[in-house]
Amino acid sequence: MTVRNLEFLLEPRSVALVGASNRRGSLGGVVLRRLAGAGFRGTIGLVNPKYKAIGDQPCYPSVAELPFAPDLGVVVAPAAAVPDVVRQLGEAGARAAVVITAGVTGDLRQRMLDAAKPFTLRILGPNCVGLQVPHMGLDASFAHLTAGRGQIALLSQSGAIITAMLDWAEARGVGFSTVASLGDMADIDTGDMLDQLAGDRQTRAILMYLEGVTNAKKFMSAARSAARAKPVIVIKAGRSESASKAAASHTGALAGSDDVYEAAFARAGVLRVDDLQELFDAAEALARHRPLKGDRLAIVTNGGGAGVLAVDALAGTAGRMADLSAETMARLDQALPATWSRGNPVDIIGDAGPERWEAAMEAVLAEPEADAVLVLNCPTGLASSSEAAEAVVETIGRANPRGKPVLATWLGGASAAAASQVLERAGVATHATPRQAIDAFDTLVRHRKSQIQLMRTPASLPPGPEPDRELARFTIEGAIAEGREILSEVEAKTVLAAYGVPTNDTRIARTPDEAAQIAEQFADHPLLAIKILSRDITHKSDVGGVQLNLAGADAVRVAAEAMLERVRQRRPDAHIDGVVVQPMIKKPHAHELLLGISDDATFGPVMLFGAGGTAVEVVKDKALALPPLDLLLAEDMIDRTRIGKLLKGYRDKAPADRTAIALALVHLSQLVADMPQIRELDINPLLADEQGVVAVDARIRVAPAAAVAPGGNPRLAIRPYPSAWDKPEATPYGDVQIRPIRPEDEALYPDFLAKVSKEDIRRRFFRLFSQLSHEEIARLTQIDYARAMAFLALDTDGTMLGVSRFAADADYRTAEFAVLVRSDLKGQGIGRALMVRLIEYAAYEGIEDMYGDVLASNRSMLDFVRELGFVDTADPEDMTVRRARLKPLKWAAAQTPR
Repeated sequence: MTVRNLEFLLEPRSVALVGASNRRGSLGGVVLRRLAGAGFRGTIGLVNPKYKAIGDQPCYPSVAELPFAPDLGVVVAPAAAVPDVVRQLGEAGARAAVVITAGVTGDLRQRMLDAAKPFTLRILGPNCVGLQVPHMGLDASFAHLTAGRGQIALLSQSGAIITAMLDWAEARGVGFSTVASLGDMADIDTGDMLDQLAGDRQTRAILMYLEGVTNAKKFMSAARSAARAKPVIVIKAGRSESASKAAASHTGALAGSDDVYEAAFARAGVLRVDDLQELFDAAEALARHRPLKGDRLAIVTNGGGAGVLAVDALAGTAGRMADLSAETMARLDQALPATWSRGNPVDIIGDAGPERWEAAMEAVLAEPEADAVLVLNCPTGLASSSEAAEAVVETIGRANPRGKPVLATWLGGASAAAASQVLERAGVATHATPRQAIDAFDTLVRHRKSQIQLMRTPASLPPGPEPDRELARFTIEGAIAEGREILSEVEAKTVLAAYGVPTNDTRIARTPDEAAQIAEQFADHPLLAIKILSRDITHKSDVGGVQLNLAGADAVRVAAEAMLERVRQRRPDAHIDGVVVQPMIKKPHAHELLLGISDDATFGPVMLFGAGGTAVEVVKDKALALPPLDLLLAEDMIDRTRIGKLLKGYRDKAPADRTAIALALVHLSQLVADMPQIRELDINPLLADEQGVVAVDARIRVAPAAAVAPGGNPRLAIRPYPSAWDKPEATPYGDVQIRPIRPEDEALYPDFLAKVSKEDIRRRFFRLFSQLSHEEIARLTQIDYARAMAFLALDTDGTMLGVSRFAADADYRTAEFAVLVRSDLKGQGIGRALMVRLIEYAAYEGIEDMYGDVLASNRSMLDFVRELGFVDTADPEDMTVRRARLKPLKWAAAQTPR
């Protein structure tokens, strides 16, 4: 990911328009008028060899002849000229360009990128509508409108969506902080813009229209970071497209492309809407309202039918109706007619005048059980809709000090238009129908819940043996060496067992007689099953390749003979290796589940959970998620399926061991993080009951892959836990374990901080506190390994002794470090061991510069970092602080190998 030089794109001091024109209707002419008329306070220079001047402004034949060095170039020159124009801009000092020109494809596109590279000149486009930054007075586009100033950023891969949103916003008085048409995304893409806008103080929310993601790792890291800082709403085209690729497994057939995007958005905390109206409503809600405190809605209406429609709409969302308190009910009883609804929705009756609206709104706004209010007005001949709107606005202004969100729908045509204008002028979000208002409330609720989910702390995994990675790798590489891409059932179960997934005993028989001999070895099992063994047959039951409930060796021999003959007749093209023999697993009340891994062209490995059995592709009860998983994410997958409800137990059926199911998903997640050779995996069925789980059948497809680096499987869209950096370290204190931080380490922080003195806390955090909140600790423990790292030092009993960390910039070139050790353990080598591990990791990752701010009065810390090799200098803006810097790569090269 990179945000390098994007400040020149979004905050330029000077702009050069290359291809400017005085021809009315030409692209160069339209962009010039928009650029000149938007109020840009910097310098604008025009370039076109055809003109000496355009209007009263001089025009230059080339970029090199401009009398100033432009920060930003806006290019509307012919496609063939674009590479040379970009080179000229770079040579002139520009560090960003908006290439509006279409047709810059193939060789031209590459030449354009090659021309930009020596100058690190960033390119938005080509083939885009352009860019608008209203607070800068910058409109470098050919859109028909210039956006007003606001706090919503809009990113779109479609120029048509840009112009439609501008039209809608103009009518509703909604402004934008940034409007960027991404075009072909030759350089700057969605991930880059998300990273930049996440830290933009002008932007309170981000709207996106996506047609696809080009760099999944960059997108996921940037989206996860941005969504923690502010709402990110997306509309993704292509929801109805079916996956067309051929799949060798149930998982591959079920994991459609759009389902994977859905899983990616959910994991990142990005809210997805289905259509433009929802996007508009989401924009309205986010522009007008503060974040919700909860999910409870109160409705005030003068028409019972409208209230019922709103309640029906709410039933299908993440929100719920608020229960009115006894105090609120009493206030409403005093203010409203005896015929009022006496509940929520608060129906104040069709003849309600301004006084009644004011009284009802006062009571509901003060209701502590309501987190938002929806006001619905139906036109009647007994009261004025406009007067009702004025009463609502006046009450919100004086009786809503905490800014509780208020949404409004004034039904009707002409009678509602004037009232809606009253509400909109006062900053109240208005919606055409109760459904649209409820959808906007749902957006606010879903954003709140996504933030809570992002901050949850998973439980620690139960103690157990480490995965046998060598056995799994040996089994997989053995098949690859033989030219096979499908592991045998026995091999697949060997791999699963190596990662802690329970399997039943399965043995290979090449002939019917061998099958009978194996059956005799299973004499203590009354019933056996046999299955065809063939690398060419995916679904065994489809060709008669499964036989169950066989009693004794003779029955197994006869069944094997018949099966081999039957399958050879039905699949004469298949290579048959024999059969596998296994005991029948008798779990009469067990659920048949499907656990799997699929390979998505964009996001790489994808986890799947759902109902299993032979009808899996018909039932299509599934949930997808991106690995890596923890227990909470695995439980979420289970809860999103219909069979997840059955697993809780019903009637005389005991609840299944959901923890065992979740653990199996976590173990598969670790397997795919460690083994990039795995392309698809099916466990179908995984039998689950109150006693646990067992994989009865399994299939794994593999392909050659490079050895896994310490950072984990490079094909994962989300960087997994870097387990290779979990290593012991000898210190003067004694042996300690230094490992990367995990989300569940939140539980270690309270005891650790209790043993850190107030002075050490002040020196580390530059402030004092009695304790950190869950949200604050979650931000320390739930890190994105793609842009940050923290190492814990743990005693032999698991006690936390200290922590070192760095947070890198979005370019992943510079990182700020910090270290904290228990106050009673200073001087015992723990801090040094933590910092050495952190610097080693930074060097491995290619971090170029590591720095940290140290209070000038903290002499011990300054001595400590100097001993490590840091060089400190005074901060010119704050003489109480010194900044310590180190080059990790240079430091690592100078170290004696340990």
